[in-house]
Amino acid sequence: MKALVKYAKGPGNLKVCQVSEPEVRGDLVKIRVVYAGICGSDLHTWNGNYAGNKPPVTLGHEFSGIVEAIGPDVKNIKVGDRVTSETTFETCGKCIYCINEEYNLCSKRRGLGTQADGGFAEYVINHEARVHVLPEKVSLLQASLTEPLACAVHGAMETSQVQKGETVLIFGPGAMGLLTGMVCKARGAKVVIAGLTKDEERFRVAGELGFDRIVDQMKENLDEIMSEMTGGVGPDKIYECSGAIPALNRSFELIKKKGEVVQIGVFARDYNEINVGIFFPKEIRYYGTRTQKPSAWITSLKLMEEGLVSPEKIVTMITDLENWEEGFTRSKNAEEVKVVIQISEEKKKQ
Repeated sequence: MKALVKYAKGPGNLKVCQVSEPEVRGDLVKIRVVYAGICGSDLHTWNGNYAGNKPPVTLGHEFSGIVEAIGPDVKNIKVGDRVTSETTFETCGKCIYCINEEYNLCSKRRGLGTQADGGFAEYVINHEARVHVLPEKVSLLQASLTEPLACAVHGAMETSQVQKGETVLIFGPGAMGLLTGMVCKARGAKVVIAGLTKDEERFRVAGELGFDRIVDQMKENLDEIMSEMTGGVGPDKIYECSGAIPALNRSFELIKKKGEVVQIGVFARDYNEINVGIFFPKEIRYYGTRTQKPSAWITSLKLMEEGLVSPEKIVTMITDLENWEEGFTRSKNAEEVKVVIQISEEKKKQ
């Protein structure tokens, strides 16, 4: 089968290859991938600066598809089911985090698309417990964005708990920022999205999503806008979704005293200069939020089923596996908000 493989560490080293189809055994479910989204971590892997990736490995951890085959121990999923899959493939199963179903924090965790073969391929496998059958009202295109939506849910509803009536500032109008904004709006918060002039296309999509304020920081004074909206106090919560250190430091400056700054974006480097001096006078709470856990997947599918969030609205380009590089390039250059690769047809050709 065809798969987009990171075959060695370093910049580039990514190509479509012929690889063996995965085989089912035990509780494994084989999924014919229909849609797979390009994530920021995929771009970091392409650039050669994402340490979590362990080549050779097929990339892709945001996907949906149709069940093609099941192992003999699978009980509740059947061939033909429309599904999506969590990114966790393997954990120790014994640590305190595994016991609490916080698999994202298990030190032995292996994830699809990073340490185990992922969804930029014709077929992918995962264990039944990690595979979710889609509600009838959730489309395959929507479902391919369950993983980033679950990351937003985990950050905004689990790591922090956004509340109705709060004012929320989000740095980064990319896919993660917009999805986090959707979750916050669904919870009844006022949402401000901040970005740069190069984010023009992303601002357009943000405008269609009904956020309360969209700010081009190169043309408007964000300090004045946030002061006016909050009576000089500052936003209750800031979600840093850009993965940019200047945005993180601006978060510390703008957040209200005792406010929460939540790090959702992934930085390109592990060590960076941040303004820790402002922590003490403002008693800031700064949280890291790592991907997602099973509860966030369940909540995300419910939010989509109930029509409270519509993640497919951020998809601005659908391409195929052979044209992956164009999709990656346009994503990297912020020419698109969310690029999805269509691997196969929704209905299998006879």
